[in-house]
Amino acid sequence: MTDQVDFAIELKNISKSFGAVQANKNIHLKVEKGTIHGIVGENGAGKSTLMSILYGFYKADQGEIFVNGKLTQIHNSKEAIAAGIGMVHQHFMLVENFTILENVILGAEGGQMLAKGEGHAREELARLQKDYGLTVDPDAIVEDVSVGQQQRVEILKALYRGAEILILDEPTGVLTPKEVDQLFAILLQLKEQGTTIIMITHKLREIMHITDNVSVMRRGEIIADRVTKNTNPQELAELMVGRSVLLKVDKGPAEPKEKLLEIKGLEYVDEQGVKRIKGVDLHVRAGEILGIAGVSGNGQSLMLEIIAGITKASKGEMLIKGKPVDIVKGVDAGQIRDMDVAHVPEDRHEMGLVLQFEEWENSILGYHNDPKYSNGQILKPGVIRQDARDMMEKFDIRPRNERLTSAKFSGGNQQKIVIAREINSDPDILLIGQPTRGVDIGAIEYIHNQIVAMRDAGKAVLLVSVELDEILSLSDRTIVMFDGNISGERITSETNDGDLGLLMAGIDSQQQDATNKGAQ
Repeated sequence: MTDQVDFAIELKNISKSFGAVQANKNIHLKVEKGTIHGIVGENGAGKSTLMSILYGFYKADQGEIFVNGKLTQIHNSKEAIAAGIGMVHQHFMLVENFTILENVILGAEGGQMLAKGEGHAREELARLQKDYGLTVDPDAIVEDVSVGQQQRVEILKALYRGAEILILDEPTGVLTPKEVDQLFAILLQLKEQGTTIIMITHKLREIMHITDNVSVMRRGEIIADRVTKNTNPQELAELMVGRSVLLKVDKGPAEPKEKLLEIKGLEYVDEQGVKRIKGVDLHVRAGEILGIAGVSGNGQSLMLEIIAGITKASKGEMLIKGKPVDIVKGVDAGQIRDMDVAHVPEDRHEMGLVLQFEEWENSILGYHNDPKYSNGQILKPGVIRQDARDMMEKFDIRPRNERLTSAKFSGGNQQKIVIAREINSDPDILLIGQPTRGVDIGAIEYIHNQIVAMRDAGKAVLLVSVELDEILSLSDRTIVMFDGNISGERITSETNDGDLGLLMAGIDSQQQDATNKGAQ
């Protein structure tokens, strides 16, 4: 006789279409109470749509939802919250100039907690923090705290509203390695207290580390369910993509040649007089990938913007292919682009795309004056759309419809639109920030191979990533930035994540070893 399993969530025969696109097809999903259940799949596989149905953002075309064994109608997020379901979205839904306490109680003002006064709400928040290890300063302004802290606020919001089932959509996409560890400690504590957690992610190592069970989605269907301890990353990757996937980058040794990009004495002082970059020197050669690692906010992203011509430097020199470029008085991004420099920005929404534009329009942003695409001020829509269709095929951008607005593509497919545009320009220097943030395993493999192909074609690639695995897989040389300085440089094949992790904290183990030997 087997023990009966209690399910927090049962989805039966759930289907959802958007016009001709079927996002979910006859989904059956069971999530055990008090477990962490992972949902994996490629971008566009239907993961977020399914969870949006569970949270009431969308209404299924057909199917039933059972919450704790009871058939439940969920037409909106208010009904989901009433059923004990909370959701933390990939892009946080916080009011940045409100305090943490104000954000937590926002939307619950008519509830019992606020009726008892702000003091009672503060006490309840303190209890939640203590019970679940979610330490925050309730009086801090949201825009002044780290991304990891903001995510804690989102979790606290859900728990404050009584969530017993918590949905997390790509929860580690914007976190540093240390913040990921802190999040996982919190999730395990939530699980211990009986909370059921559903986690959407494309990071298989995280699935193996934190989940009890995992469901695999492909093209709108759940094609496999696994007990996590009985599977492995390779099997999950192949189930997600439908073919064998290389989880490690297959590349030979670099053959670096002449310097294509040089930075000397780069400094940047912000409007408050704080020196954010403090005398950085670096170079990138043709035929190599230079990786820049570091915890987000240590100057690496700002440096990429200066090199790309978006932000002016306070001091320093830059040479592109041996030619001086005035980065203090300033050059614009178009002038940098004309020097055969392409830029994939870290924030695809703010800098990479106009979300209201159709895909074909975004596919030439910055390159719209190219004679191939325009006669003076008149664009050639037929040529542009054909090129857009070709790029969508080559880079596997889904759905294959260049007339869709970019806002209607998943985050990973939006990223592929930007990368396709910049690589398609055939630059000599490629600046690329967080290339696979929010991108699925199949697309990661493709993007990584494209970056290596750029290197092998003699291009210089400057890669900024907070993903240490990505830095270690792709880069030939690695520098680490800490507090606006370069805290160390390594030949990537001669280092590891432990060594780089110390450099990210400002500790150079090699220098310490040399000092210790000298003292003996």
